[in-house]
Amino acid sequence: MTADRIALAGARLVLPGGVVENGRITVEGPRIAALGGEPDLADVDLTGYTVVPGFVDLHVHGGGGASYAAGDAEQALVAARTHQAHGTTTTVASTVTGEIDEVCRQAAVLSELVEDGVLAGVHFEGPFISPGRCGAHDPALLRDPDPAVVRKVVDAARGTARMVTLAPELPGGLESVRMLADLGVIAAVGHTDSDYAKTLEAIEAGASVATHLFNAMPAIGHRAPGPIVALLEDERVTVELINDGVHLHPSVLDLAYGTAGSGRVALITDAMGAAGMGDGLYPLGPLEVRVENGVARLVEGGSIAGSTLTLDVAFRRSVTVNGLSLGQAVESLSTVPARLLGLADSVGSLEAGKYADLVVLDSLTYDLVAVMRRGEWITGADRLARTVSAV
Repeated sequence: MTADRIALAGARLVLPGGVVENGRITVEGPRIAALGGEPDLADVDLTGYTVVPGFVDLHVHGGGGASYAAGDAEQALVAARTHQAHGTTTTVASTVTGEIDEVCRQAAVLSELVEDGVLAGVHFEGPFISPGRCGAHDPALLRDPDPAVVRKVVDAARGTARMVTLAPELPGGLESVRMLADLGVIAAVGHTDSDYAKTLEAIEAGASVATHLFNAMPAIGHRAPGPIVALLEDERVTVELINDGVHLHPSVLDLAYGTAGSGRVALITDAMGAAGMGDGLYPLGPLEVRVENGVARLVEGGSIAGSTLTLDVAFRRSVTVNGLSLGQAVESLSTVPARLLGLADSVGSLEAGKYADLVVLDSLTYDLVAVMRRGEWITGADRLARTVSAV
């Protein structure tokens, strides 16, 4: 083996075609060179471990005590590296509601990290959302989704905008959805008071994502089904779910999977700066958040303010609590969000030619053991058993 070529052998591999026991991955440089081959040629013995593709998070606001909404490159690097250490090898950075000029400044800073390959894009969550469903967004800074203003925010990201969450029932909502679809930017329905009919209009206009389904939107009514039913039943829509045991009861998550299937679910963190940290006080945009027992809530008002979740925990919960198969969990944490972002040719599954973004898990507990990103170990390499290559 050359210095930039290693073989990982003996692991259970979760591949697009199914689960393979005692599998082998050869990594060369930043990419997967081959799957399979001679089992006795190995640099790293992964017997007893399960390897899945790196996780892809569509919706995350920060971590490691840092926030993407700070508009500071060093904070953004801390947040990205915190989630990388928990298996998220592809990250779309999410902003929060703020003054338009400030959000544009944040987008410009984040766009540089996209260009450097640290981030995969920018997601604007707010300020184009419903005052009645603002959650942890400052209601004083909300505004209607005027297409010209939405376009200004998107343009500030210099081609790196991937998604905009908005409430389609607000003035300009449907027009902005159409504009975003024309620009190739994902229009997501969220923080909304939209009814069933208006949500269907938004989907027809091009909306293709439900931002953290069930949260910050009307509940299902037997006479007024609301946005949840419209978003769940349409095969064109990918639904975000937060599987932290706080935002959704496990049975509600099961309901979403039973309706949409793992091929339309993207598990996200919606994490704020406290992810990877302890309890305490943290900023979220212009607001202050108190984290107690791992649950983040606004100091003023007590609304849930994002999460402290990391995707390795979401993976473990999906398998051990919700009973998803390994393949279904990989779909929702890697394959579906990668496809949605147009990155399926490089990330989202274990296949030759794709980036060597790998998450190594304990095969019994599904606890995270090690993470590789683009052929480089991010964390946990010292825990793996190395062997001498037979070459």
